[in-house]
Amino acid sequence: MKLPLVVLVGPTAVGKTALSVAVAQAVGAEIISGDSMQVYRGMDIGTAKIRPEEMGGVPHHLIDIKEPDEEFSVAEFQARVDELIPAICARGRLPMLVGGTGLYVRAVVEKYTFTPMEADHELRARLREEEERHGPGYLHARLAEVDPVSAARLHPNDLLRIVRALEVYAQTGVPISATQTAAESEPRYDDLMIGLTMDRAQLYARIDQRVDAMLAAGWVDEVRGLLARYPPHVRSMQALGYRELVLYLRGLLTWDEAAALIKRNTRRFAKRQFTWFRRERRLTWLDVTGPEARNRAVAEIVTLIREKWPCRERKGRIE
Repeated sequence: MKLPLVVLVGPTAVGKTALSVAVAQAVGAEIISGDSMQVYRGMDIGTAKIRPEEMGGVPHHLIDIKEPDEEFSVAEFQARVDELIPAICARGRLPMLVGGTGLYVRAVVEKYTFTPMEADHELRARLREEEERHGPGYLHARLAEVDPVSAARLHPNDLLRIVRALEVYAQTGVPISATQTAAESEPRYDDLMIGLTMDRAQLYARIDQRVDAMLAAGWVDEVRGLLARYPPHVRSMQALGYRELVLYLRGLLTWDEAAALIKRNTRRFAKRQFTWFRRERRLTWLDVTGPEARNRAVAEIVTLIREKWPCRERKGRIE
């Protein structure tokens, strides 16, 4: 029998965090973070990481499990989640995967397999030097020659994943797109997949407001403290917003330029998240536009959960 899993996805700033806590409290769930950056300690403001006082007594997993200079891959994420889900169910609780990193979510709900390989840090550094020497887009063009599938999926500015794809090809002679395969068969878990959506103009306004709030809360000081301990080229420091603030601290952007760039890039990121999740055919979409929409969405998700697992007690035990 497949284990139950609730999946809650949506673009950044749509309100997943608060809504997921409300649902978890109602049905007795534990939350597994599906965010690729919230795994890093000390990266709190810029990742919109939930604070302990906001958790409402709901256990949260895969937050603050890595130092910013440590590697964390989708394969490791998949393996950790595959250990967490049965452990949560064994406690009589419902696992709920919440996040906006599409590939991470897909790796859990579908039968993705990964070819493990050692990191070649020397090759990575050499590739980054080539990008700097030849200009933006050079490595993306190289990737398009050897792995057009990955090149079509990756944004030309996503240097981290472009370098990784070229590294895999250099090590194996096989495109990374061929080593990451998803079976078209039935899902890995007995899942209920929910997607949150919102009027685009309202979402973009929320993004701009959240960036302003993050900056006012000391995001620059957070980045300054990280730079005192880690070099700017580590993976975590390439995250959205962090890379722009690194440029600001290096004097390459003004304050206004950095703030505007973060807002623009976050809006573009949200658009790409919408595009990714729209491909997920099994998602039930709920619109959370408007002041009362969140409460309605919570009630609807709780109803969907109880309809799918009618033997479920209020405390969350799976019979």
